[in-house]
Amino acid sequence: MSPRPALDTIIGMGTPGSPDVLTRPARRPDQVLRYGPGPEHVADLRLPPQWAERRVAASDPGGLVLLLHGGFWRAAYDRAHLGPLAAALAAEGYVVCSPEFRRVGQPGGGWPGTFDDIAAAVDTLPGLVAAAVRATPGRAAARGTRVLLAGHSAGGHLALWAAARHRLGPGTAWRLAARPGFAGVVALAPVSDLAACHRAGLSHDAAGELLGGGPAEQPGRYAATDPASLVPLGLPVRIVHGSEDDTVPAAMSRRFTAHAQAAGDEVVLTELAGRGHFDVIDPLSPAWPEVLSVFRRS
Repeated sequence: MSPRPALDTIIGMGTPGSPDVLTRPARRPDQVLRYGPGPEHVADLRLPPQWAERRVAASDPGGLVLLLHGGFWRAAYDRAHLGPLAAALAAEGYVVCSPEFRRVGQPGGGWPGTFDDIAAAVDTLPGLVAAAVRATPGRAAARGTRVLLAGHSAGGHLALWAAARHRLGPGTAWRLAARPGFAGVVALAPVSDLAACHRAGLSHDAAGELLGGGPAEQPGRYAATDPASLVPLGLPVRIVHGSEDDTVPAAMSRRFTAHAQAAGDEVVLTELAGRGHFDVIDPLSPAWPEVLSVFRRS
């Protein structure tokens, strides 16, 4: 049996827990899938490298992780920024798919295009991934593969929102008739409350840029996109947040957890003492074993 590749060959080298994880090179995706007609309607697919090395039959090692990137919904940040995390999860046996989507500053980005794209991605990509795995020589997609929604920062918001689409009001464009069949959500330092994000002016009013104003100006948009207003989600949620996060305060996750639990949701918050915003997505950080443990329990 071939040994597992060294971690630094998969995720690159860098300073643990620092913003350099956003530009750190990582193992290239195995395929780039297309889930729509636009230039941003693509997704990076990473398969467990052990599949190729060990020549073993594909099973369902850890399930599929749909991994949504952050960046406060702005065009300056793209899916490449989660490359080290995606590669590290794949090395642990997960199939990882990281979609791109239109963002603020791009044609169609923000309201409503960002949400159009996320809805299309999470609805379409599991089937495309299954087909890609079936087409891999010597592989066969497992039946009933578990699908986890995951995301960091603004991507954590989008993951929570995508899991809540059955809670949207009738006539809302992205509404699902029934709860989506995801195994759960893993939200890493998520923006879990858009109204609070706006009140705090996080990242120079990123929420206002996304939705075209604050809750007073756009109450319908906040009602349709704010996870804090859409609980109970009806599926397990695992949140990981560093106590020293100065980008998205950990207090937001504490409040969301209490609010969602009171509504009847199964939500568990793992607060990492002394850790910051980027520790939770950095496989080189001392926080990585705890982050990985959350994925394994989800």
